[in-house]
Amino acid sequence: MPENFSLSNQFKIVIFFKIYKDYMFSANTYLNRRSALAADLANNGIILLTGNTELPMNYKGNTFRFRQDSNFLYFTGIDLPLLYVTIDTGTGETTLFGDNISVEDAVWTGTLPKLEEWAARSGISKVKPLKSLPAEIGNGKKIHYLPPYPANRKIFLSELFNRPIAKIENEYSTDLIRALVKQRSIKTNEEIVQIEETMNNVTSVYHIEAMKMALPGEYEYKIAGHIEGTMLKHNCTPAFNIICSVHGEILHNNNYSNQLIKNQLLLIDSGAENNMHYATDITRTTPVGGKFNQQQKEIYELVLAANQQSIASIKPGTTYKDIHLQAARILAEGLLHLNLMKGNADDIVAQGAHALFFPHGLGHMMGLDVHDMEDLGENFVGYDETISRSTVFGTAYLRMGRALREGFVLTVEPGLYFIPVLIEKWKSENKFSQYINYKNVEKYINFGGIRIEDNVCVTQNGCKLLGRAIPKTVKEIESLF
Repeated sequence: MPENFSLSNQFKIVIFFKIYKDYMFSANTYLNRRSALAADLANNGIILLTGNTELPMNYKGNTFRFRQDSNFLYFTGIDLPLLYVTIDTGTGETTLFGDNISVEDAVWTGTLPKLEEWAARSGISKVKPLKSLPAEIGNGKKIHYLPPYPANRKIFLSELFNRPIAKIENEYSTDLIRALVKQRSIKTNEEIVQIEETMNNVTSVYHIEAMKMALPGEYEYKIAGHIEGTMLKHNCTPAFNIICSVHGEILHNNNYSNQLIKNQLLLIDSGAENNMHYATDITRTTPVGGKFNQQQKEIYELVLAANQQSIASIKPGTTYKDIHLQAARILAEGLLHLNLMKGNADDIVAQGAHALFFPHGLGHMMGLDVHDMEDLGENFVGYDETISRSTVFGTAYLRMGRALREGFVLTVEPGLYFIPVLIEKWKSENKFSQYINYKNVEKYINFGGIRIEDNVCVTQNGCKLLGRAIPKTVKEIESLF
């Protein structure tokens, strides 16, 4: 590490602080979390948690909106850039590393609390300047750090440890990952309150309003703008890029340029992130003009059946992979009834032929991240030593496969899609022709896609649907118009 290592010559750009000190849990919450983490690593060195820095959007002083690293938030609650924490796994002692802003910075940010005040709110007793971090981690003890996902963090750790970036990317601590996943996977009541309040006060509001806007002549961008505006009015931001499209067959579609036409389907997949960064994630699919035609209604009710049966099947001990495969069989049986598939539903799912229409997984963990903890690696979060990821197309994309436990918060989001490029490819390859009735499937080539997504918390004997109900039956949706 160079001797002149400091805030000013590393990642400093103009810092626009927001005072989030009121958006924290109690100091005891963070103390208990850090104590549990240290205990899990059993006197085995030092944990280094790296906060995020601000990033320039197109020039140095014009930055993207700052978003703190979720692991740093979970264990400290401090929502400011350029901060680092060490936790001694032997003593449990935590040290916050960072620098208070200068007078020059204060011209742009206003007067801010000292780092010592932020540390006290997090239950941290020691605060040191950032320049002392290299000496702290260079004391010969083993250092545990998490996989670095932003490029500037890789550079920071490379300089801090004096190792090539390639080594930094591969020498993270799997022990730390497992300990962290173990703890963050179980949501406490105070975390669930954050998610439910956001669901009730923000997410359900804009989803219902947006569904009512699905009228011929309206533009996707106006609906997406209404959604984001509603979030901002409630001190929230999008948890991910809003999906608001009449082309729901494009799974991550962020183009909002289309004008709505009667007999199209508008798929809206959107979640709000509140001021403590807890996320929601809901999808609804609405017929433009408010009335499903017969073809749409038939497909919609298949997806609804898979959604409802999946929710009914959630309970501790059941693997999410089994619930995913059950949903796939429900969809396959319905497609058999509609003469879009042929053969036996069990064989269809076992071979992966259903993935032409349902190419993604049933759901994922949710919490401080909308795809909770996936920066640590999906296989650490959604799988364990008892269950491994499938290699079959479609099922391989299931992010969550492991046995469920009380306190898990996850999404339930089955869907059916008619993806022209995939249909054309499979047909040209004569793929699964024993299961897929391509002649009939081509009648749906411009259908689009349907997804219905809810958020649930696993309880002692089943699960709880989070937030107030958002219309999702055919009757409920049509009654909005």
